[in-house]
Amino acid sequence: MIALLLKGSFKTTTHNGVKSKFSEQFIKTGLFPAELGRIYSQLFTWRQKGDYADLFDFTEEKVTPYFEPVENLIEWVENSMR
Repeated sequence: MIALLLKGSFKTTTHNGVKSKFSEQFIKTGLFPAELGRIYSQLFTWRQKGDYADLFDFTEEKVTPYFEPVENLIEWVENSMR
């Protein structure tokens, strides 16, 4: 997401700033599918919990359904960078 923002000359200084600016410039404008934006938001939340929350575990049942959507998210970002 940082690469997409930099490509568009948008600068941020925090992870939350990246999330906010990405939503503002790509999701709300319709340049990026809202569903993939929700996937990114969920991944961001999990990253925060994984890094900072006490005793947070990722279960296979919770994570497995995200494999395909995350692959789609990565593909969309890669194509947007071309």
